[in-house]
Amino acid sequence: MSGHCCDHDHAPSATSSPRYRRVLWAALLINLGMAVVEIISSRLTGSVSLLADAADFMGDAANYGVSLWVLGVAAVWRARTAWLKGLSMGLYGLGVLAVAGWQWWQGSTPEAASMGLIGALALAANLSVAALLYAFREGDANMRAVWLCTRNDAIGNVAVLVAAGLVMLTGQAWPDLAVAAGMAALALTGGVSVMRQAQAELRWEHGGAEAHRTHGT
Repeated sequence: MSGHCCDHDHAPSATSSPRYRRVLWAALLINLGMAVVEIISSRLTGSVSLLADAADFMGDAANYGVSLWVLGVAAVWRARTAWLKGLSMGLYGLGVLAVAGWQWWQGSTPEAASMGLIGALALAANLSVAALLYAFREGDANMRAVWLCTRNDAIGNVAVLVAAGLVMLTGQAWPDLAVAAGMAALALTGGVSVMRQAQAELRWEHGGAEAHRTHGT
């Protein structure tokens, strides 16, 4: 993470941008739509990586909604919200690992062709959202969390496509389970990154408030 990610001078103008608000609304609607598609598709194909991706889409839609709510509020509340979003990313990662373990225990194999088709659709959706959010990737912790979620989703979609091909070639479930575990690792590391930046911003805000009180006295 670059050092200027915690630079507060850039946050107010970026987070209050009407363009950023429109981008978040578009991202929210795209993610909600893909969540519904992948929930249905995961049940039809038996793919745990698609189920994990559906949960990720739903979580991202919630994140975008929260991000819209915190636009224009004090920096300390943006940092606190980002910390909670980082925590949710980590919990999502743990949940995916649990689902992958259960699927491995069950021993079922997903339907590869449909899995690949839905994975390609999800990749197109995430690339469109990533393109919209790219200009805002270096804002405060809250904006950083939004960007990381979208970036991780695009990486995960490519992995789902690879897994679908390997499932088709091998006739086994392990590629699907491996991708689910990889997506969990991305969520865990991304969540830790966001939480650390949010903590740094909270310390910065607390230090500024203390200095103000000391100067005032």
